[in-house]
Amino acid sequence: MDGLQAALAERPDLVVLDLGLPDLDGKELLRMLRAVSTVPVIVATARDDEAEIVKVLDAGADDYVVKPFTAAQLDARVRAVLRRGPAGERTEPAVITVGGLRIDPGARTANLDGTDLDLTPREFDLLHHLAARAGQVVTKRELLSEVWQVPYGGADKTVDVHLSWLRRKLGETAQEQRYLHTVRGVGIRLSEPS
Repeated sequence: MDGLQAALAERPDLVVLDLGLPDLDGKELLRMLRAVSTVPVIVATARDDEAEIVKVLDAGADDYVVKPFTAAQLDARVRAVLRRGPAGERTEPAVITVGGLRIDPGARTANLDGTDLDLTPREFDLLHHLAARAGQVVTKRELLSEVWQVPYGGADKTVDVHLSWLRRKLGETAQEQRYLHTVRGVGIRLSEPS
């Protein structure tokens, strides 16, 4: 956690992340870092399972190096990642506005008509995912895959429960929809109230 705070406070050009951390799983730390920063991340670990490598790269790592490796190899990978674009040129996630709803992914804050919303991390991720696709219908399968990062397997009640909590915090109900509109048999659409 100290490393995450340092990465946010000091804004480094690049982060080398070991997955085997003492106080937190490295993949969880990567997810948290990706939620608030676009800093390039090279994962350095002893885990060489192909499925694991794919998961970590899909979770937002820019490169992956397996131990043991030489300093020269790591140095070359750092140069390669930085050639793709300096951190200074990377843009922070844009603030999303839909009607009176304002979502700032960089600060992980959301407010409705000027009032801050008290959202859990999962509720924020769900709202952000829907707002980034405002006007489009998003399926429960996509939400489970993208927000929960689990394969679809009939766990759509989880999505329903979180949508219910989110509706309550947005001051609406399934019967009186303002922002979150259910498209029966398809999914959910976030759009400006009419």
